[in-house]
Amino acid sequence: MSEVKKIATRESYGNALAELGKEHEDIIVLDADLAGATKTATFKKAVPERFFDCGIAECNMAGIAAGLSTCGKVPFMSSFAMFAAGRAYEQVRNSIGYPHLNVKIGATHAGISVGEDGATHQCLEDIALMREIPGMTVINPADDIEARAAVKAAYEHEGPVYMRFGRLAIPVINDEANYKFELGKGIEMKSGKDLTIIATGLCVGESLEAAKMLAADGIDAQVINIHTIKPIDEDIIVNAAKKTGKVVTVEEHSIIGGLGSAVADVLSEKQPTKMKKIGVNDVFGESGPAVELIHKYGLDAEGIYEKIKNFLA
Repeated sequence: MSEVKKIATRESYGNALAELGKEHEDIIVLDADLAGATKTATFKKAVPERFFDCGIAECNMAGIAAGLSTCGKVPFMSSFAMFAAGRAYEQVRNSIGYPHLNVKIGATHAGISVGEDGATHQCLEDIALMREIPGMTVINPADDIEARAAVKAAYEHEGPVYMRFGRLAIPVINDEANYKFELGKGIEMKSGKDLTIIATGLCVGESLEAAKMLAADGIDAQVINIHTIKPIDEDIIVNAAKKTGKVVTVEEHSIIGGLGSAVADVLSEKQPTKMKKIGVNDVFGESGPAVELIHKYGLDAEGIYEKIKNFLA
């Protein structure tokens, strides 16, 4: 059996930008002295005249992006999630969100899978921060195919978009020939009748593996991929809850304010359902190998499986 292809979604981001940059002259890419890590260097190599390094000045970069968007350009501002969503929050909110400008934010190195860089760089709050901003679209792709499609969709969408990408190489779980990305639409990855697992980002692949483990125990789990956390697909969530009666959310993010909270908002209003949120439980991350951290925080297939078994018990 051939080995599953793995690629980090930050790589997908850089590759997609380079492809789009060759096709669309209005795209401009800004980076904050991290082009090698965010992979915007791929765009720089392809279209050097439309790449600008703003230095370690993320707040200023947000202002530059805002200004460029008022001149008919489509700026992609890029940095680590901790800096793009955290350090520059005020500028993103007031200079981009408030006037609803056409700026795209490419935030890499999100979640605990940043690994050895530790708690200061492992942003577990970015989805919560960004979904709070009125009019901000929030995307968290599950693999390379979805990430590249998301970048293209972000370019085509009029308005501010926050895209979350990871450092860790993760399995490609989608079939490119049959894959279709649609903003605000969830995707059923596996049907099931006993419970619904709603996941986002790298946790989608792990949830599919956890579903296989549950199947061995006679538990038929539905798995849904929510790549767009805002606007969220209310229909697929409500219909799943009606069908299975139990919902588990899984995310590489704090359980406060992220996917789990967004799903709970929908269900509490439209379909009250027994629910469990799996994520990082109101703690900071720590330094360590990415795969080991994902295991320690119970976000790998084994951890998801065990938490769901306890939930069902």
